[in-house]
Amino acid sequence: MTDATPQDQAALQQVVERALALARRNGATAAEAAVGVSTGLSVTVRLGEVETLEYQRDRSLGVTVYSGQRKGSASTANLAPAAVEETVAKALSIASFTADDTYAGLPDATLMARELPDLDLSHPWELDAPAAIELARRCEQSALAYDARIRNSEGASVSTHRKLAVFGNSHGFVGGYPSTSHSVSCVVLGQDDGDMQRDYWYTAARDWRRLEDVEEVGRKAARKAVERLGAGKLPTRKAPVLFVPELARGLIGHFVGAIGGGAQYRRASFLLDAAGQQVFPDAISLIERPHLPGAFGSAPFDNEGVATRDRDLVVRGVLDGYLLDAYSARKLGLATTGNAGGVHNLIVQGHMLDPKTLLRKLGTGLLVTEMMGQGVNPVTGDYSRGAAGFWVEDGDIARPVHEITVAGNLRAMYRGIVAIGDDVDRRGVIHCGSLLIDEMTIAGD
Repeated sequence: MTDATPQDQAALQQVVERALALARRNGATAAEAAVGVSTGLSVTVRLGEVETLEYQRDRSLGVTVYSGQRKGSASTANLAPAAVEETVAKALSIASFTADDTYAGLPDATLMARELPDLDLSHPWELDAPAAIELARRCEQSALAYDARIRNSEGASVSTHRKLAVFGNSHGFVGGYPSTSHSVSCVVLGQDDGDMQRDYWYTAARDWRRLEDVEEVGRKAARKAVERLGAGKLPTRKAPVLFVPELARGLIGHFVGAIGGGAQYRRASFLLDAAGQQVFPDAISLIERPHLPGAFGSAPFDNEGVATRDRDLVVRGVLDGYLLDAYSARKLGLATTGNAGGVHNLIVQGHMLDPKTLLRKLGTGLLVTEMMGQGVNPVTGDYSRGAAGFWVEDGDIARPVHEITVAGNLRAMYRGIVAIGDDVDRRGVIHCGSLLIDEMTIAGD
């Protein structure tokens, strides 16, 4: 194999197998290697002119070796045989300097994925730069034409990426698969009587044919910006708060972090030792479905080669267990759950309500559509972030609001969820609709 980037899975498997063979030959008791090749095209148009045009072509090899209980890792962007040999040698050298760690090592060989189902993750978009520029222009033009109050733009972007990745380890496991991701986004600014508001929208999919129409992306971004014009503040109070789906995903993301193995064994989680406890209302369940066709969180195996599987993580509000890789599982005296690298399509389930019904259930309270800042303490669960959105009265949107803060504690917030929306956002690894929380502190004037 030359120093040129390999273009097919068989070639990448050869790189992985070579790295593993070199590791064994040079004294490693166990080893794993991951290689990937990715290409992409991204373009941003602002006010009709091309602002950025990027073509990306990357390759990488990461090697981890174990010498007894000592671990060493090294990586390279060069896939030539000499570079692979040097990378393995570096990893072995690093391992010779590290301390013994009784929890280090590969997952059990019996947990490796035996079958690799086709999860419909690869749909290349044969999009050249002129065509991408034209799509971005159409998206932005649609936004600018939506309303005379849309006075400026931060641009519309179109991107397409494809990746081929292969992983293997000294258990004899070698597996890989291609994947793609595509997106269109738009950010515009509305202005009226000295007030200026910014908002955005985006669409993302593994299959480019499932993207929203580019003009519709522009119109949604413009509509959101116009609706926020005339925003004012609120007096400090306590009230119910409704989070739109893209923000509700973030709330569930904090839960995912809190039940991760690393947070648990470090004793740094507001949900410490929470397995078996009621963490959500009994009407809510969270399930993990790693094999959904075409989903962003789908994968036949995790980052350690462990087969992914369906799992009911929260059952009627009760936490069933944690999200573990091999290391954190050993630290906790448990078994890996196939979550090395993260969660795979975590779906929030419950009695789903449509957006209008959710607003009626909210009654009088705050609809949050944007959040700012990073005021979340993962150890205590204390939550305080800047927000903007709309004040709702008697189930109807009354006026836009901004420059406020919403605060609470995540553990209490999860227990205080009273409704879930059917407007599920599937543009990431967490699938969640709007979330209505019974009460939070809203700090304003």
